[in-house]
Order: sequence, then structure tokens, then C-alpha cells
Amino acid sequence: METEGGITVRRALELPGLRGGLPEVLTCADRLDRTVRWVHAGEAPNIPALLKGGELLLTTGLGLGSRPAEQRAFVRRLADRGIAALVVELGPRFGRLPSAIVEAARAAELPLVQLHREVPFVAVTEEIHTEIVNGHYALLRRAEEVHRRCTQAVLGGGGVPQVLGILADFAGNPVFLETPDGRLLFAAGPGTGPAGTGPLQVWEGLRGARAARAAPPAGAVLVEVPGGGPGTGSVRARLVLLAVSGPLLTVHRMAAERAAGILAVVLMQARQEEELAARGRGDFLTDLAEGRIAPGDAPAQAGVLGFRPGGDPLLPVVMRLAPESAPSGSWALLARAVAEELAGVGAPVLVGVRPVEGRVPLLLALRPGTTRTALADRVAAALRAGADRAGLERPGDRTPSAVVVGDAGGWEAAGAGLRHAAEAATAAHGLGDRPWWDARRLDIDLLLWRLRDQPDLASFVERSVGPLLEHDRTARPALLPTLEAYLAHAGRKAEAARELHLNRQTLYNRLARIGELLGTDLDDPQSVLALSLALRARRHTG
Repeated sequence: METEGGITVRRALELPGLRGGLPEVLTCADRLDRTVRWVHAGEAPNIPALLKGGELLLTTGLGLGSRPAEQRAFVRRLADRGIAALVVELGPRFGRLPSAIVEAARAAELPLVQLHREVPFVAVTEEIHTEIVNGHYALLRRAEEVHRRCTQAVLGGGGVPQVLGILADFAGNPVFLETPDGRLLFAAGPGTGPAGTGPLQVWEGLRGARAARAAPPAGAVLVEVPGGGPGTGSVRARLVLLAVSGPLLTVHRMAAERAAGILAVVLMQARQEEELAARGRGDFLTDLAEGRIAPGDAPAQAGVLGFRPGGDPLLPVVMRLAPESAPSGSWALLARAVAEELAGVGAPVLVGVRPVEGRVPLLLALRPGTTRTALADRVAAALRAGADRAGLERPGDRTPSAVVVGDAGGWEAAGAGLRHAAEAATAAHGLGDRPWWDARRLDIDLLLWRLRDQPDLASFVERSVGPLLEHDRTARPALLPTLEAYLAHAGRKAEAARELHLNRQTLYNRLARIGELLGTDLDDPQSVLALSLALRARRHTG
């Protein structure tokens, strides 16, 4: 019987060292399959305090005490420490073991053995320790054999499923690869097993159990697959072995730990290949946007990348991530997550990434019966969900990512649409948080953004709203929100008052004060236009 990192008491008694002492098992002969983790010899009365559990204790009985109460207490303390067995050599101290010791061992369910001949404890210790070390080495060899088979499978073109299959066959139990937060990635079961216990069925049962207990069942083996990054990035996935068809032993954990190292390499390689592919698609879309690919050549090149929209109009979309987004996120995961989110749309999609610019360009086929607005809603939600899953966007980012949707058209218009959406996405930062922006409604902001470094634009902003900004720095209530609401509602005072939760008279008083500070008439269309432009320009120059 294999043991958890040692040999059994039975095997220890069969070795020449102890066998030469004519061992006699006095108690718990049915518990000789206990694991001997180590051997300790000693005579001190306080020896139980020195033990950690799993030891085979050799003694002549000098420390057991002379009174029955002392002897019973000594045996109980040994049992409490979890030793494997107590072996007492008969001789000057005991001609035969007292009944108090035997009864205490039986009550504590501790195997008790007496030796009728003297044996050298040093030789016994060396012999058993050699057997334990050899057992460890045998476990290592079995685990290394699994490692070798997994390595060969990967070198032969296999991937995660093949590695998990080898591990499941070795353990004789189902094996799962899950994300650090518990989502299933892959599952494998042993080649033979009871009918109706497929790995996915087992996982469904496990998921329900974990929902109730927030932990895997007893006897499971969990091994982290390293990701190589700091903090939470240091764990890419987790191996879970479940004891369904039989117990999981030390050698199974050792094999899982070695398989985890191989899986880390496989996952890293897959992520690198996936990211290279996503970058390649991003390069194609960027080349198309910048005119380096002719519209007539684009369909064939897109087809090589798996994008075949047929004759449907193409909808260009660009997401620009917040500049402070986490640099350690996975762009490959973002591209995959967006593609998965959009799979239900039923329309061809080409997703690329441009990490240097912090952009995610896309082209989608606008199928008949699908409106531009409905598709844009779905794409924007998919982009934000993908960025969140990939760790490239966080709720605390000061400026959330901007999703801009261009005009739908054919290949002749696709490049210009992508370029317009990409530029507008840059200009959209700081304009507020909304699911997506229509590129056509950002032209003024795009123009102002292009002029952001011009001194004349900054002077225009200062002349137009400078006194109001100065007022708000030193006085309360601040008046800029009132002006912004008034302009946002095109001068409709009732709507502005509702948004600001003000009564009309208070709004009128504030508008009068704003007009006085700026020296302008807020009912004049030209003045309103100038103020609207100034406030929009301020977002890009401030």
C-alpha cells in the first residue's frame, strides 16, 4: 500500500533490523498500515513534546515512568502527538510491558509493539530511514515519468487537453483547469471509469457544492499554475484534482505540480501566439485606415485573417483605453473576450489590438435586419466586458475608455471610417462616460482636439469663460455647472433647472450672475455658440 511520504508500520516490522528483535504486536494489529514518516529513539520523560506526528518511537521504557498513572499519561501524550507506533525493547527496565501501558495504548488506538531481543536502535533507524528515502525517490520517479509524458505530448503538438488527460489517467480521477476565480477552462477524465461520471458532470456537482461551501471537497488536490506576474498576475490558472474514483495520494500531488509547470509554458505560449495574431489583425486594420492597403486588396487580405463579410456593409468601431489602464493586462485575452461576447450577434467580426496606441479597432458586418444602433450597443458592451476580463480597465480609472462607432459602408469607405473613429476616440476622452459615441457627433471635438496646442485656442477659452472659472475658484456656489446644464439643454431653462434640482428663480438668478461675470447675453445665439465651443475646447486644453 502506498503511503503519504513514508512506509507503513507493518513494513517497518518486516525489515531485518526490527525483525531480529522478535517483535510482538500487543495492540491495534489492524492499524499497522499507518504511515511511518520518521524514526525517533529516546528515553526522556518529555519526549512526546519533541514529536510532530508520524514517528515510530523506539524506547527501552526508561522514560515511561514507574507508576501506572504516569505510564498511562505518557502513552496518551504520545497518541495525542499522532505517532505511528510505540516500540518498546524488553530488558532491564521491563521484563514484560505493564498492563497500564498496554491498556492505555489500546484505549488510544495506538499500535504497541514489544521486542523480545535487544536490537541496535541506530541500525534500525538507519534502515527505516533508507527505506523511507527510497520510497520518496520512487514517488519522484513516478511523478517525473508523468512529467516526461506531458513534455513529449506538448513537443508532439499537444496542448492543455493532452496534458490534463495524461494527469487524469495517472491519478485515476477527473482533472480540471480553472481560472483563479473558479471558472472552468478545461476538463479531463481518466480513460476508464464508472459510467455516468464524466468530468463535466462532476464539475457541475462541484460547482453546486462550492457555491454552498466556497471550497473544494475534502481530499481534492489544488495546484496553482504560475503566470509569472506580480500580485494576482502570479497565478494564471489552477489545477483541481478530485477524489472521485479513488483517493488522491502524495504522488498525484507531485505529478500535478510538475504538470502545472508545463501548463504554465503552454498557456504562456498560447497567449503569446494569440496576442501576435491579435496584433497582426490590428496592424491590418491600421494599415487600412492609413491608406497603406487599397480597398480592392482589402477583402482578400481580410479573408486570410478569417473575416469574410460578403456584401454586407462594414461597421468600423474603435475603442481607446484610458491612458492609466493597467499595463499588465492581456491584450490577447481582450481580443478573445470581445470575439466571444460578439459570437451571439451572428455577424462576422475582425478584432485587432494596438497596444502602443491603447486602441482596439474592429470591423463588423452589418447584417440585414440589424440596425447600426443595436449593433453598436452590443459591440460597446462586449468591448467593455472584454477590457474588464483582461485587466485592461478598472472601475477606478479617472477617464473611462471611449468607444466610437463610425459610418457603415463598403470596403471603399472602411479605411476612412476606421481612421475617423480612431481620431474621434482620442478626442472623446474627458467628454464623459457613455456606452459609445457616434463619430459623426464628435467632429467639433475632434477639430478642437487637433487645435489643442494652438495658443489662440487657449486664449479663446480664457476670454470666453475665464472670469467664470476665476469666480468658481474663490466663491460658492460654483456657477460653471449651471452654464454647462443650460448649454447642454440648448437654452431650455425648465429642463436645465430640473437637471440641477433648482427652482426657476434660483436658476434665473445664477444665469444673470453668469451673464454679468462674462459680459455677455445668454439669450444671444452667437454668444451661446461661442460659450459652447469654449467649454468644449476647455476639455482639450485644460
